[in-house]
Amino acid sequence: MDINNKARIHWACRRGMRELDISIMPFFEHEYDTLSDDDKRLFVRLLESDDPDLFNWLMNHGEPADTELQRMVQLIQTRNRERGPVAI
Repeated sequence: MDINNKARIHWACRRGMRELDISIMPFFEHEYDTLSDDDKRLFVRLLESDDPDLFNWLMNHGEPADTELQRMVQLIQTRNRERGPVAI
């Protein structure tokens, strides 16, 4: 997926699981534009993961084996925590 195709990435962020939508959508909406191109590619790669894996990682019930994906999960968690609750 092209990192500049924000409409397609936005669509990929919509997971249909409320817990994931609450984590992923605000991060995309508030942080994506500030990411480096490498981090944008990493975020897109994270979106290619299965929902159960994303849920477990974002809810701290495990972590990806890939250290780069671990870093992106931590970045999402940190930025969301710093920004505070966001209604969707």
